[in-house]
Amino acid sequence: MNFPHDLNPEKIPQHVAVIMDGNGRWATSRGLPRIAGHRQGAKTLKQLLRYCKDWGIKALTAYAFSTENWQRPIEEVDFLMRLIERFLRRELAQMHQEGIKISFIGDLSALPPSLQKQIAHSMIETSNNQAIHFTLAVNYGSRNEITRACRQVAELVEQGKINAAAVNETLIEQHLYTVDTPAPDLLIRTSGEMRLSNFLLWQMAYTEMYFADVLWPDFDQEAFHQALLSYQQRDRRFGKVKPLFSA
Repeated sequence: MNFPHDLNPEKIPQHVAVIMDGNGRWATSRGLPRIAGHRQGAKTLKQLLRYCKDWGIKALTAYAFSTENWQRPIEEVDFLMRLIERFLRRELAQMHQEGIKISFIGDLSALPPSLQKQIAHSMIETSNNQAIHFTLAVNYGSRNEITRACRQVAELVEQGKINAAAVNETLIEQHLYTVDTPAPDLLIRTSGEMRLSNFLLWQMAYTEMYFADVLWPDFDQEAFHQALLSYQQRDRRFGKVKPLFSA
């Protein structure tokens, strides 16, 4: 897939995170059931993964199912679980062949046993791949993740393995789901919504954010191209101030 001529290959984000919003509205606007939107959304995610891989982005993390999503109608929840499992079954061989490393973050223990088994198989099968790191957040909530990390650190203090003075950001990060993944450089959220929805709150302290009006199933190559163009125009200082004059 050709690299866009107006993008600077030296300023491509290394890690992109996406909140895939608007599947239901996309389907409803077409007189289709909501599940049709989720099905089309999975195809959009597959295409985005390919764009990332071809354009030199090293990690893609997608918010597939939040801890709050259990409150949706049971039929929709069941369909989403089957959709994730079917996605893995159908695409695993191809993704493995393309060098894609697959990870999952979230409380996976609450997922259907057959999905848990497929997730474990996918992660083991692709664990040594290095072309791109593809992470799906399933039954994920950032406050839950941070609370879990704090509890684990508190247990270490309680057991006398460390003292309270040793608790710092690095130690907390070692107990997050994302321990082996650098923080996202760019977050993309579709459908015009402008909130984080409990997604990677710790990890996105200095992430650039891009909000697109397009609904997720319509988030195509050009829409992603525009997101990257916007990102490349940002001045990323990470809290620092650039000198007014340089020698």
